[in-house]
Amino acid sequence: MKTIKLMFLVVVLFSAGTWQVKAQENKSKDGVYTEVEEMPEYPGGINALMSEIASGIKYPDEAKKNGIQGKVFVSFVVDEQGKVTNAKIERGVNPALDAESLRVVNGLKTWKTGKEKGEAVKVAYTIPINYTLDGNPDKKE
Repeated sequence: MKTIKLMFLVVVLFSAGTWQVKAQENKSKDGVYTEVEEMPEYPGGINALMSEIASGIKYPDEAKKNGIQGKVFVSFVVDEQGKVTNAKIERGVNPALDAESLRVVNGLKTWKTGKEKGEAVKVAYTIPINYTLDGNPDKKE
């Protein structure tokens, strides 16, 4: 019997550029920050977030059957109430894996809000979710 191993890595991607650019342009036109004085935090921290994602993922049967693996990048916004909003695929692998990634990210618990100048604000996040199969999947050719 083939076993499935799900491995993932959670990374917060910050905007690049010089300090002056970041200080002046860390908020988009729609009011979403890319970095703030106090970044949002998942209840229990990064380890709890990784555990929540890992336990929530159900490797799609179609992807298992076809040996599909890869890293899906999901972006989302943690709003002023700590809710995950506007989740979307930034770089996908396969429609089934992409949909599963969105399902899990959209189901995350409420976060501790990000703050800028003491006020709760919207903050953008991007996380990669890496799907791997343990062993050599059977492929029908």
